[in-house]
Amino acid sequence: MNGNRTVGSLYDLITATSYSEPTKNKRPVNPGTWNKARIIVKGGHVEHYLNHIKVVEYDRHSQMFKALVAYSKYAKYEGFGQALEGRILLQDHGNTVSYRSIKIREF
Repeated sequence: MNGNRTVGSLYDLITATSYSEPTKNKRPVNPGTWNKARIIVKGGHVEHYLNHIKVVEYDRHSQMFKALVAYSKYAKYEGFGQALEGRILLQDHGNTVSYRSIKIREF
């Protein structure tokens, strides 16, 4: 797993780190507090931000991304991560979770 199931990570694929503050570790996220997540997608380029800090960046059309998917539990889903549009997935593991102010914008 190598930490790829931590908050902000691309679940089971890419571990969140601190791209915005490379000399620091990813900032801790405390249960019971509101956090801000932002995902920006331009073509195949994807960036995940958590509390204004970029924590994941990848190209979903790259060989690296395709290899990560091929060796993951998502391999059985043809075209995983390649859809140009569609639904979003909000995930939890059976604990209490709350979401507020979800916005989707096209640029």
